[in-house]
Amino acid sequence: MAFESEHPLGFTISTDPARLDVAAIHAYLAQESYWATGIPRETVQRAIDHSLSFGLYAPDGRLAGFARVVTDTATFAWLCDVFVLAEFRGQGLSKWLLEQVWAHPELQGLRRRLLATLDAHGLYTRFGFAPLAAPDRFLEIRQPDPYGAATAN
Repeated sequence: MAFESEHPLGFTISTDPARLDVAAIHAYLAQESYWATGIPRETVQRAIDHSLSFGLYAPDGRLAGFARVVTDTATFAWLCDVFVLAEFRGQGLSKWLLEQVWAHPELQGLRRRLLATLDAHGLYTRFGFAPLAAPDRFLEIRQPDPYGAATAN
């Protein structure tokens, strides 16, 4: 069952995958994001298919923003691909989107929530995020340019 929430300004958030405008999500990620420049549409679709995705919709039904959570719904969640389109910024929607993400019933009681950001530390610290407590315990295998376009992931 899809999780839905309504904002006083007429915006809605839904986890219903049928409502997602994958073309708009792909366009933002591939052309405007710093972390997924050049990402193929098929990769975006596969990521959405295997994640808990939150669409943010304007009062007229158009996609206004997006967030995706990679999770086992029991112990861990990785927040990624968060954005609000430029024409909808400045209305507190990113904060509301994050509030709704973390209110989702399947994301309660998790041992760890993780994210990576280049420039939105101020937003995420409001939700309790802090630098890694033990960065020496985390390792990664990183593909610096997985989509054939220079990115700053």
